[in-house]
Amino acid sequence: MLVIVSASNSTHPAVQLTGVRKSYDGVAAVDGLDITVERGQVLALLGPNGAGKTTTVEMCEGFVSPESGSVRVLGLDPIAQSAQLRPRIGVMLQGGGAYPGSKAGEMLRLVASYSANPLDPDWLLDCLGLDHAVKTPYRRLSGGQQQRLALACAIVGRPELVFLDEPTAGLDAQARLLVWELIDALRRDGVSVLLTTHLMDEAEQLADELVIIDHGKIVASGTASELTKQGAEGRLRFSAPAGLDLTSLAEVLPTEYSAHEEGPGSYVVVGVIEPGILVIVTSWCARQDVLATELQVDQRRLEDVFLELTGKELRR
Repeated sequence: MLVIVSASNSTHPAVQLTGVRKSYDGVAAVDGLDITVERGQVLALLGPNGAGKTTTVEMCEGFVSPESGSVRVLGLDPIAQSAQLRPRIGVMLQGGGAYPGSKAGEMLRLVASYSANPLDPDWLLDCLGLDHAVKTPYRRLSGGQQQRLALACAIVGRPELVFLDEPTAGLDAQARLLVWELIDALRRDGVSVLLTTHLMDEAEQLADELVIIDHGKIVASGTASELTKQGAEGRLRFSAPAGLDLTSLAEVLPTEYSAHEEGPGSYVVVGVIEPGILVIVTSWCARQDVLATELQVDQRRLEDVFLELTGKELRR
C-alpha cells in the first residue's frame, strides 16, 4: 500500500475555483466555473471534446491564467505562488512528458530527485509492473508502459494533490485495474485527485464526486448515484403468466408510475425504482397467487446521463 505523507495539515480545499472564466479568440472555453475538490477526495471532471476540461485543469496547474474569478490550489495561487505549490502537487500528462531517449528508471529517479522526501523509485516501478523495463528507453516502452511511467512520475514526490489526465488511456484490462487500485490507495492515504477521463465506468468506479461540463459551464454535479437517479425513470421487469389484469397494480403504485405488459408474460413497471416499489410489485404478485420470476431493475447508466446532457453528436 502507498504511504503518502502530506506536507501540510491546512484546512484549505485541495482545489477551489470561483467564478472562473477564460476565453480564446472571443470564445468562452470556461464560463463561470465553481468547483471545489475537498482534501482526500477524488473528483472526476467529465465533458465532451471542447467542453473546457483541459483549460480548467491547466489553470489549476498554473499553466494558464484566468481572465476573471479565483483559482486556489492547496490555498495558493497556482501562478503567483507557483514555487511554493510545485513541490506539493503531481501532474500526469496524457503525452507522458518524458525524454524519448531516457530509460524508464532514469526518468523516474530524475523526477524523484526534485522532491525532498520521494517514494523509493525502484519500489514504485515494481508496484506498477515496470521493474523489467527499468533500462528500456522511453520511446521503446509500450503505450501502456508509458502511461504507467507517467503516473509514477506524478506520485513519486508524495504529493498532496495529483492531476490525472486520462490515466488508463491505452491500457489493457490488467494494467487498468492496477491503476485503479493505485488511485484508490492515494485516496486512502489522504491524497486529493482531480481526474479527467472519457471512460464513464472509470469515473463511476473511482470518483467520490463528478462534475460534467459543457461549453465551459457545469451542467451536472454529484455522486454517480445521484446523477443516475436525478429525474430518471427506471424500469422494473419481471416475468409472470401472460394476460394479467394490471388494473389493481396501477391502483397500489404511486400515481407517477405505470405498468404494462411488454410482451406475452413480460411485464414492465416504469418509474424511479426504489426498494419500496419492489415490495409493492412483489406483494401484488403474491396477492394474485402469481410467482414473479426474472426480476430485473434497469436504471440509467452514467453514460446515459452524460449523453443526455451533452448530446450525441461527434465533437471535434
